[in-house]
Amino acid sequence: MKYRFLGNTGLRVSELCMGAMTFGKGFYGIGELEQEGSTKLVKRALDGGINFFDTADIYCRGQSEQLLGQAFKDLGVHRDELVIATKVRGPMSDAAASGTGDMNNVGLSRKHIIASCEASLQRLGTDHIDLYQIHGWDELTPLDETMRALDDLVRSGKVRYIGCSNLAAWQVITANGIAKAAGGAPFVSLQAYYSLVGRDLELDLLPMCRHHGVGVMVWSPLAGGFVTGKYRRGQDSPEGSRRTTFDFPPVDRERGYDIIELLDALAKEKDSTIPRLALSWLLQQAGVSTLIVGAKKLEQLEDNLAAVDVTWTDEELERLAAASAPPNLYPYWMLANFKRT
Repeated sequence: MKYRFLGNTGLRVSELCMGAMTFGKGFYGIGELEQEGSTKLVKRALDGGINFFDTADIYCRGQSEQLLGQAFKDLGVHRDELVIATKVRGPMSDAAASGTGDMNNVGLSRKHIIASCEASLQRLGTDHIDLYQIHGWDELTPLDETMRALDDLVRSGKVRYIGCSNLAAWQVITANGIAKAAGGAPFVSLQAYYSLVGRDLELDLLPMCRHHGVGVMVWSPLAGGFVTGKYRRGQDSPEGSRRTTFDFPPVDRERGYDIIELLDALAKEKDSTIPRLALSWLLQQAGVSTLIVGAKKLEQLEDNLAAVDVTWTDEELERLAAASAPPNLYPYWMLANFKRT
């Protein structure tokens, strides 16, 4: 395992981050694990060199955070050895989710952010969160209110750094402009979807993050299980697989099958597996700080951990890049005309 700086910070995180979305029961059927299974995965992640763990309060309505915190306690891990990240924004009750009541238990208001942080600290069993992230945009709350509340948590010592997830480039830049003007804490990281079958991030967000030193945390690097080899052209989806009940993130399947077939050929040539190669390819991309890997079974995590040891030739990397290249949308095809040598 190698360790990378999270953006322009001095915080070093493992190039693979253990995601805890499978911890707990519920959350679109993704959460399946109880304490024993969660603790086994955390132990293997730690043994494999992972020091970075990501969760969210919305994952099974707090169960994920609670199981993750208990796993650390049961394993006797020293708090300073861990980098713990969680997120805030989602509705934390049925009434808040449906808009029928509990109106302040969702969003990015000062009230919800501070209350949610306190609840996450309690569930995780810690006195501070290393990276506290907004889970998405809140069009109903003034952005300066959100950024000030997050900065207050940093100043209080309850949060070390703040980050964001699922934002557009202009939203990240606007938020960090507000923070800079107020002398407050900026977003140091962006958690975003990026995979070999979903390279939209490269059009705008990834260049922005590189330019401004915002670290990129990749969620769903295997595209919700699509890039595992389980899904093939002309075949039914495997029974019980995640995409049979939650087909997310969206994938252009015909194009995706072409990429899977190339990965399969490369895996045979390199005595590897499709998931390892898919993860390793992403780790080669400039600006990526860490890939968030989630698992329900120990063997899935074992295979993911092996991705850090894959070696490539330039020709192999280029074959995958060419096969999976995103469309060159405007203004990027126009901007290419202005490049200077």
